[in-house]
Amino acid sequence: MTTDTIFDITRTSSSRINNVDLDNPGFGREFADHMLEAEYRDGRWQQPEIKPYGSIEITPALSVLHYAQSVFEGTKAYYVDGETVNLFRVEKNFERMVRSCERMCIPKVEREVFLEGIKELIKLDHKWVPQKDGNSLYIRPFACAFDPIISARVAEQYRFYIITSPVGSYYDRPVKLTTTQQYVRAVKGGVGAAKTAGNYAASLYPAQQAKKQGFDQVLWLDAEEHKYVEEVGTMNIFFVIDGVLVTPSLRGTILPGVTRDSIIQLAKHWDMPVEERRISIEEVMQAGEDGKLEEVFGAGTAAVVAPVEEVHHDGQSVTFDIEGRGPVGQKFYDAITDIQYGQAEDPFDWITSVKVNK
Repeated sequence: MTTDTIFDITRTSSSRINNVDLDNPGFGREFADHMLEAEYRDGRWQQPEIKPYGSIEITPALSVLHYAQSVFEGTKAYYVDGETVNLFRVEKNFERMVRSCERMCIPKVEREVFLEGIKELIKLDHKWVPQKDGNSLYIRPFACAFDPIISARVAEQYRFYIITSPVGSYYDRPVKLTTTQQYVRAVKGGVGAAKTAGNYAASLYPAQQAKKQGFDQVLWLDAEEHKYVEEVGTMNIFFVIDGVLVTPSLRGTILPGVTRDSIIQLAKHWDMPVEERRISIEEVMQAGEDGKLEEVFGAGTAAVVAPVEEVHHDGQSVTFDIEGRGPVGQKFYDAITDIQYGQAEDPFDWITSVKVNK
């Protein structure tokens, strides 16, 4: 145990890294040697601990299991060389987690624990950061209610964890999207802008139905009119219409994605026409029919930039004959990943570099 940081640190006695193929780790299936844990009780967060990754003991009455008072984040670490690992816009993840905590009545996670905890885990488990091009170490901070009581009320006890996982590509091919008139993701005044577990649970059944019809994900429309495009189940969405980059504006029902914001900043930096506005599915389909819809892609931490080969709505489809990203999506992908992996200038000061021991 060390005392030179804000954490109590207990190192694993035996690493599991030799049992993992870092070139082909899948996504979210393998986990690095250490994790961070902090308890909230008696009205404050207690001393955080970094310890060997492993199971946690819980009661069947644990409040989060029954009432879903839980939030999480997702960011990545990128291999630069034997001495440096990069983090990308991790401050934005912290800011969003604070907003999510507030919406879900979870005590604000402390900034130093969030940011320094990630850095400390990277230093301990830097050998778990894949070196293969396109692979990375996925970082999952999350906080949840931990009362051992079945009661529909704001909890008094919480836990905050950070776990890490070597990952490959989230999507290995262009995706097919379909709308739904029967289901909605979020309503105005709800929790659509929070990264909370219940949002994802509610989306699973519609996504399952979409897959039965041959699609990969649902392209969500607004809850009031089922008219305006919002986002995809795992990504924000972008359209290139007649040379203009268009993405739905944030109205409290869309998750404010870090990659989404990065793409918008890059577009403005390049003097590329970009619009954040309400866009109807009818406009999208009409633009496709008129030949003005040049490209569609999703954007998110897991997928980075994922090309869309089909948008289906009300029995009609707009399709793209593609095997990979279109030119606009590829330009954003290259720019973002080059910054992440330290292969290009970082004009926005997005990168936090963590120095590690070889």
